[in-house]
Amino acid sequence: MNILYNPKKSEWSEILKRPTQTVADIEQTVNQIFSEVQTKGDWAIAKYTELFDGTSLQKTVVSSGEIEEAEVAVSEELKDAIKLAKSNIEKFHSAQKTEKVLVETSNGVQCWQEKRPIQKIGLYIPGGTAPLFSTILMLSVPAALAGCRDIILCTPPNKEGKVHPAILFTATLCGISKIYKIGGIQAIAAMTFGTESVPKVYKIFGPGNQFVTVAKQLATKHQVSIDMPAGPSELLVMADDSADAAFVASDLLSQAEHGADSQVILVTTSKDLITEVEKEIESQLTDLPRKEIAAKAIENSKFIYIENDELALELINEYGPEHFIICTKNEDFYIDGIENAGSVFIGNYTPESAGDYASGTNHTLPTNGYAKQYSGVNLDSFMKSMTFQKISEKGIMEIGPAVELMAEAEGLHAHKNAMSLRLKKIDQGKQ
Repeated sequence: MNILYNPKKSEWSEILKRPTQTVADIEQTVNQIFSEVQTKGDWAIAKYTELFDGTSLQKTVVSSGEIEEAEVAVSEELKDAIKLAKSNIEKFHSAQKTEKVLVETSNGVQCWQEKRPIQKIGLYIPGGTAPLFSTILMLSVPAALAGCRDIILCTPPNKEGKVHPAILFTATLCGISKIYKIGGIQAIAAMTFGTESVPKVYKIFGPGNQFVTVAKQLATKHQVSIDMPAGPSELLVMADDSADAAFVASDLLSQAEHGADSQVILVTTSKDLITEVEKEIESQLTDLPRKEIAAKAIENSKFIYIENDELALELINEYGPEHFIICTKNEDFYIDGIENAGSVFIGNYTPESAGDYASGTNHTLPTNGYAKQYSGVNLDSFMKSMTFQKISEKGIMEIGPAVELMAEAEGLHAHKNAMSLRLKKIDQGKQ
């Protein structure tokens, strides 16, 4: 890891860069696959599944037999853990429901807002080195609560053409019946355009590597919405000398093991803590099955000593972390002051992994600095707001003259006429 002491503000933008490839590095590949899937459908899906996943499939849809096998393969203990997490996620996201907003803006002018579910949803679930069945809960639970009509799921197969049983069990538990063995760019393309076997969707959700992230961004050029540009995972811990170094190291490593392109950052007002966390990382790393991946991510990571809290908070807001852990005596200063973060974890006994799995909050969050303008996935992510208005004769008389004047000032005389005709009829009715 790189250790920095009181870096100058002029250096922050360079220091806080993510270890990601640019869109230009990836876009050519994405465009090529999109073009082939758009024109050749399932044939192109099969081609790229064999190329990238190393397996040749006759059918991409998961069969009922495979789902039954998964039910048997998943232990009862894991099933209970998944059900506990599902229950907590349902509780938290159910509480996000809002009522219709109705306002009489002027006498006789009623305006209201109602929410409607997005009808066709596509979920992308990574399944490579880490089968993220927990992400199914994070996406399908709020989608169901929102009332989304059609939900499909794409996830990459392994070299035997199989999908991890925990993914199949969780999807089935959440009521998803359309599951496709398609991964990477080709999965995003399939959901964007539709193929002979995969239906087109209106919005795509789910994390992925840099190729998936760029593919999702490209999907927006084809009238498909996305949750957010969610790329490689990242974590920033703010800690002082009250923090437990072992806990801090474990949190940093929990994100580092996601992938070699993940990034973890420690910001601290304690030089001694840097030394202690360094030792803990070296010790804990040796016991991790994914230590090679975590070690590569640690190379992209930084320990930053900042001498005061005000400057530390300013740096953190400039970075805009996906996950932000606060382990300080004055935690309220950071809770009140944080403006850019996907999800915040407070105190020594609130590890980021709790939010990843079972506390109830959503773990699909903005990365790469997008926390400055994007929210993490929530119930509203699966809905769209629609406004309604109903105006009586009294209401037309209230706002009509203002509408006429404004329309005329903009040179839009048909707009003015639509109002003038109504005002004239009301006036004639009074005579």
